[in-house]
Amino acid sequence: MTYSPDTKLYTAEGGRMFSMNDLLNTFTEFGSMRVSDLHLKTGCPPVYRLDGNLTRMKGPDLETPQVEALSLSLLSEEEIALLHDRRAADGSYFLGELQFRFNCFYDSDGLCLAVRALESDPPPVEQVGFPNNVWRDIVKKQQGLVLVTGITGAGKSTTIASLIDHIARTRPCRIITLEDPIEYRLASRRALISQREVGRDVPSFERGLRDCLREDPDVIFVGEMRDRESASWTLSAAETGHLVFSTLHTRDSRGTITRVLDLFPPNQQDEISSQLSLGLSHVISQKLVPRANGLGRVVAMEILNNTYAISHLIRTRKLEQITTALQTRTKDVSEERMTTFERSLAALVAAGTVTPLEAEKWANNAQAFRDELQHVSDGR
Repeated sequence: MTYSPDTKLYTAEGGRMFSMNDLLNTFTEFGSMRVSDLHLKTGCPPVYRLDGNLTRMKGPDLETPQVEALSLSLLSEEEIALLHDRRAADGSYFLGELQFRFNCFYDSDGLCLAVRALESDPPPVEQVGFPNNVWRDIVKKQQGLVLVTGITGAGKSTTIASLIDHIARTRPCRIITLEDPIEYRLASRRALISQREVGRDVPSFERGLRDCLREDPDVIFVGEMRDRESASWTLSAAETGHLVFSTLHTRDSRGTITRVLDLFPPNQQDEISSQLSLGLSHVISQKLVPRANGLGRVVAMEILNNTYAISHLIRTRKLEQITTALQTRTKDVSEERMTTFERSLAALVAAGTVTPLEAEKWANNAQAFRDELQHVSDGR
């Protein structure tokens, strides 16, 4: 039996009937910057991720036939066949101006569905929340590697899309992206943009990067450095005169550099350290922190600028000294513009955007955060 996304299948508290489209319209009501995900599972009511926290819808638990009907209403015949064959299937769905990506899979209770909202347009780069003007330096770069890092859901793709969209508006250049999946549809303005989705337009990041270097790009976005081969090609692209953006699931700058090195065997790490020291431009590590007013989240960033001193530390693998540079090279000028998470969080507290208790929960080093907060309080 086939189901439409408009078929009313779930009765919430108060007797209101919901279809799949009704459930997805909640993203529009709150805004996809606040509601990021929807989860459907037997034995639970629909669950949304609101401001980073799981929030259950008021209503009875979903039964297995309801989860199956709601989930299958989004799948094409090919995706249903893939689900039955592999016990999991990915897909995408458009509703109004929002695009959704979803994964349908089986667990011990039966079918489950995880849906994530993807904005159609990235926010202006000025509204992302950079703690200084480092973004102005990045969008002017002609070459180098810019890594944006953080946990899943930290807004990495949004930050990169905003930077690339600004470049597309202001520079006549060739931009090629390799994404899994494509999260923002970027328009060719002054730039010429080609967005390629892994699995649909190209079989892998590695193949896409190999092809990309023969397609006359100026700017390249690699959705994620997943393994040694994709990291190697990404570093080579940055070293050979391209501006390259990519992401990693790491929590800070030092951890990012360590992760890149650890992708390679010990006998190659000296060579990769040298390559990274020359090719790296910036590392932006970010977290989304709940606002003090309870309405949404705000970005906190650690920013590493690969100055001559930082390059030397990377090349000689004295990574333990990076934190000192982040704490001292903080002037808002192109030669510095660095900051730690703790300083970024302290500034948000000082502005009344985040509560001190919440900020301390998100700090990498609680004592360092308290020191920064004291400096802010002292007016220094």
